[in-house]
Amino acid sequence: MTFKRSSGILLHPTSLPGPHGIGDLGPQSYRFIDWLSSTGCKLWQLLPLGPTGYGDSPYQCFSAFAGNPYLISPDELITDGLLARADLDDKPDFRASRVDFGLLIPWKLGLLQKAFSRFQSSPEHLREAFDYFRADNAAWLDDFAIFMALKEAYGGGAWNGWPEPLRSRKKTALRKAKNEYAESELRYAFYQFLFFRQWNKVRGYANERGIQIIGDIPIFVAYDSADVWSHTNLFFLDKNSNPTVVAGVPPDGFSSTGQLWGNPLYNWEEHKQDGYAWWLSRVRASLQTVDIIRFDHFRGFAGYYEIPADHTTAEYGRWVPGPGKDLFRAVDKYLGDGLITPGTGLPIVAEDLGLITPDVVELLDTFELPGMKVLQFGFSGPDNAFLPHNYVPNCIAYTGTHDNDTALGWLATAPEQEHEFALRYLGVDGHDFAWDLIRGIWKSVAVFSITPMQDVLSLGGEARMNFPSTLGGNWNWRMNENDMREDLADQLRDLNWLCNR
Repeated sequence: MTFKRSSGILLHPTSLPGPHGIGDLGPQSYRFIDWLSSTGCKLWQLLPLGPTGYGDSPYQCFSAFAGNPYLISPDELITDGLLARADLDDKPDFRASRVDFGLLIPWKLGLLQKAFSRFQSSPEHLREAFDYFRADNAAWLDDFAIFMALKEAYGGGAWNGWPEPLRSRKKTALRKAKNEYAESELRYAFYQFLFFRQWNKVRGYANERGIQIIGDIPIFVAYDSADVWSHTNLFFLDKNSNPTVVAGVPPDGFSSTGQLWGNPLYNWEEHKQDGYAWWLSRVRASLQTVDIIRFDHFRGFAGYYEIPADHTTAEYGRWVPGPGKDLFRAVDKYLGDGLITPGTGLPIVAEDLGLITPDVVELLDTFELPGMKVLQFGFSGPDNAFLPHNYVPNCIAYTGTHDNDTALGWLATAPEQEHEFALRYLGVDGHDFAWDLIRGIWKSVAVFSITPMQDVLSLGGEARMNFPSTLGGNWNWRMNENDMREDLADQLRDLNWLCNR
């Protein structure tokens, strides 16, 4: 797509401040948009917005289409007449700087249950909108709602632990389940209505202020998801519906045993047979939610690492060709049929980090997709591709990402040689290192420059969002109420003007 030189902030909504234990789609999201607009930035980048499960990772969701109900704002529910202020009186004593998911989830689900009960008994003004939402999203919502109702009925365990007729979606068993759990199914559909009702207002508010939303599509989906349960033919599963091979990456300098992600792998031949219909639906749904899609682990579309499902590490896998150009030609044609302006290209950016081979580069170049440059990775020497003097215009420059330490956290732990090279390259003494990195990428030729909010705030490693391949303690960082400071907005606004962003 023809992108305009601009800049933005990477901040997941869970990290917004607010009184309800987690950042949500209420007043603080509008406050952040106003603050972002005042900086002159034009981009807000998010992590995936899907419903998170065990481990709380937005990259392991119960659906590739649904929204996260924990992001639903209680304040907006009060405005809609679905909650009373007194319903929040039993709120736990949440920490302001961290999301305590163990404390948050039961309380939030209790609130949503109250909202659903009130909807059932009174708010007629939402009934027509809810009915329209259900009909318009039936292609994914019907499967997701009964999937979640069944998960609840069977104690929250993965779907491969359900009775066989439900695992294999036997028509009689599904019909019986839909009758038995009709109210639960309706409740989960209602939660999705609430999420998208609130999110669409937030996105519209951002767009009105000239801010585009960049949203994430993880290449792989969670095994315990409505997607796999309802489309088993699209994945490599055995006769008992368990994965035969799973995703990951091989051993490298960061891990001697590689990374075993565990996601089921796609049977790309099956996807090709129906013209990649599931993927096209996923792209369409994403572009109804965000303005620009970031494809996570883009290299997996050219070739992916396949690990036998019974292995406990990623040491003994193999590289397998992905769908490559065939998939993106289908996406290009699909979006060109009235969904995007002809001739503007795909509204897609690519996370092309990791082991990048010529086939990945060719795929990027063929569809003119911008890849990523992370300045934090650049300080091994002058020939490093992540240094600004080596950038090309069609790329997105970052100080760091959600998977890296903050700029100050990196500086405190970097090898001495890289530490010294970074200061020498930037011509600085390190006392304002996060902003030194921000200035470095803002001045580059990269069409987009984006920094995590943690670096704008010059925070250390305590504010890191995620440690890859670790379970627990991730995804919980939050801003403070006073972090949207006017002096920081002034700094960003001045830098955007100086760098023509």
